[in-house]
Amino acid sequence: MIKKIGVTIGDPAGIGPEIVLKALANHPEIYDAAYPVVFGCYKILEAQRKRAQLDVQLINLSTLDNLPKIRAGVIPCFYPENISQIPEPGKISVAAGQLSYQFIKHAVEQTLAGKIDAIATAPINKEAFKKAAVPYLDHTELLAKLTNSRHTMTLFITGSLRIFFYSRHLAFKDIPAALNKNDLTTSLSHCHKYLMQIGIAKPRLALAALNPHGGEGGMFGNEEMDILIPAVQAAQENGLNVKGPIAADSVFHLAKEGHFDGVLSLYHDQGHIAAKTFDFHRTISMTMGLPFLRTSVDHGTAMDLAGKNRANETSMVEAIKAAAR
Repeated sequence: MIKKIGVTIGDPAGIGPEIVLKALANHPEIYDAAYPVVFGCYKILEAQRKRAQLDVQLINLSTLDNLPKIRAGVIPCFYPENISQIPEPGKISVAAGQLSYQFIKHAVEQTLAGKIDAIATAPINKEAFKKAAVPYLDHTELLAKLTNSRHTMTLFITGSLRIFFYSRHLAFKDIPAALNKNDLTTSLSHCHKYLMQIGIAKPRLALAALNPHGGEGGMFGNEEMDILIPAVQAAQENGLNVKGPIAADSVFHLAKEGHFDGVLSLYHDQGHIAAKTFDFHRTISMTMGLPFLRTSVDHGTAMDLAGKNRANETSMVEAIKAAAR
């Protein structure tokens, strides 16, 4: 059954408009499983289409009721407001931050109304969000607030590797203080539930360690002994198949080799480095715990590439396909 996938273009001054249009222009197989609706201003998308010399047709929709029949190379786009000026590619601005927020907001509203089945997002720029006084740090926080979701988790998928994140955007010095036994136990329980939701009947989980060699019995830190091991034991007592903490220089390789169905990473770069080294362009991000599915690229706005027609759309393609699956 064809699924209606809302595709947000992210920050209009970044590579989002380019990778969205390239994904839909150059990969007709997407249309076999998805009816894509691009949430982005027609003026911005048309300017990008001309810049990239793409042979596609844009349809400007004012409503998502009674969607027209489409085929590969025809791209419906939806943004109900008018804009006076197109943000300049590669420039962080208030206007770009406001627009990227509006694209997401409209996509969420239409999905909650049942007119879209899932959302695939291009990257936003946190500096532009801040300039525009958007009161959210990132996609995950914004989506949680717009949907009143109490517990969300980021899941990276690349090949056979699945990585959850206990924390996201924290200064490195603040990571140890953010570790909490009860929160970790709860997070492991959510990882188990979310793996079942994507079709893994009996999930095998691993918890990544914080310190080198898992702390070496306290030689390199006490977090493993004081927090991580008790959290794993509590999860095991709750009936979960969890191992760890396992040293971070090994746990992701073990998961890739099939020993675990998922790894709970403790902080942003710990899991991002593993996934992006394994396959940078085909890593996708999923936000679990929302009332609908959201997938995303795993990279940023790449302002240095914006407007130059050099961005790689592979991760956007994979995110749309994953949403449809």
